[in-house]
Amino acid sequence: MDSKLQRRFTLGRQSSGAPDNEVVIASDASGSLEEAMDSGVRLMYLANEGDLEGIQELLDSGTAVNFRDIDGRSALHVAACQGRTEVVDLLLRHGAEVDVQDRWGSTPLADAIYYKHNDVIKLLEAHGAKPPMAPMHVKNAREVPEYEIDPKELDFTNSVEITKGTFCIASWRGIQVAVKKLAEEFFIDEEKVKSFRDELALLQQIRHPNVVQFLGAVTQCTPMMIVTEYLPKGDLCAYLKRRRALRSITAIKLALDIARGMNYLHEHKPEAIIHRDLEPSNILRDDSGHLKVADFGLSKLMEVAKTIKEDRPMSWQQTSWRYVAPEVFRNEEYDTKVDVFSFALILQEMIEGLPPFPKREDMEVAKAYAANERPPFEAPVKHYPNGLRQLIEDCWDEQPSKRPTFREIIVKLDEINKHLVQKKRWKTKALKYLHKFESILKLEHSSSSRSGSSRSTVR
Repeated sequence: MDSKLQRRFTLGRQSSGAPDNEVVIASDASGSLEEAMDSGVRLMYLANEGDLEGIQELLDSGTAVNFRDIDGRSALHVAACQGRTEVVDLLLRHGAEVDVQDRWGSTPLADAIYYKHNDVIKLLEAHGAKPPMAPMHVKNAREVPEYEIDPKELDFTNSVEITKGTFCIASWRGIQVAVKKLAEEFFIDEEKVKSFRDELALLQQIRHPNVVQFLGAVTQCTPMMIVTEYLPKGDLCAYLKRRRALRSITAIKLALDIARGMNYLHEHKPEAIIHRDLEPSNILRDDSGHLKVADFGLSKLMEVAKTIKEDRPMSWQQTSWRYVAPEVFRNEEYDTKVDVFSFALILQEMIEGLPPFPKREDMEVAKAYAANERPPFEAPVKHYPNGLRQLIEDCWDEQPSKRPTFREIIVKLDEINKHLVQKKRWKTKALKYLHKFESILKLEHSSSSRSGSSRSTVR
């Protein structure tokens, strides 16, 4: 390679697939950028700058529109990265290859998706650009997973978003289903792809009445999707916003649903499943009003009697800090007891009618937990019958080892529930006897009145 000419374009945004995106300006020893460039690299430079007139002059002078530097990058790659829609259009009209790949396998469309340049995406797709290959795609048909769903079977005609940009409702084989989509820009984010694979691996193993049912997935084409049962009653968060504080007996029954689902996950063999993101919006209601634990995007498999330590702290975009245990917030080792902490907050919210520390920001709430502060108990004492308040306090104990397991929680909630049911029966019987006694008194009073009236007539 000519020592004077730098034939790698390194100005501005780099390939979406590159190991890093350093911004380096190429120059020769004298510091003159333009003198150091040959016509091909200059074409890439002008595409980066959006200089339509300069690009046209270069192309008219014979510069190859499909020139590629030593990284396999073309001017179309550069324009797509920068979101230069007019430059992309000009290059395409001069015959630029639409699906050319750089050394990392990125195409102009992949770059445009990564940097979220929607106008460029539409333009490239209109010229036949193919979407990035699904990262789980297999060449051998025999290797296609058993759970694979043909995306043509999913009807999004009357689709409704459940959560913005992630979950939506679709029709599949005559039923409504919930569909979680992995946006195309995630395909080149190894961490998000790994999270998608992990979630799929977990969902395939889970079968329980109090856990949302996995139906299948789309992994061989884009966009990749996870398909689960659709629960039309919505999530617990929306339910609590409507109902506010629940009666104790109702809260206990719902808490038992959550605890049973979580106990199944924690006792899963050979590895326990930690949810890590247990909050009201991730708990769904079925037609009968029972609850099911959902959304395993942040879940972890854990060998029994072991703990987990994250390579790096979870970000605020990943989860709601309002329901996260302090050891997760502090990026310490943790185990299944983080879900018990979250459960305590949800149970208290069902009784109190308000989320934990409703007037504080999420991050401030997390800091309060780390300082061993807990949401106040403001509902009347009678709303926490038979040790319910003590159970909540045990579940959010500062020391994870002191928090009960979900198996123990179920036993305690069952005891409280039986006591409340028995109390309700006695109350019903008492009212029944009271009504019967009142009826007898009325009959006697009526009989006495008629008797007095008869004696009066005889006289």
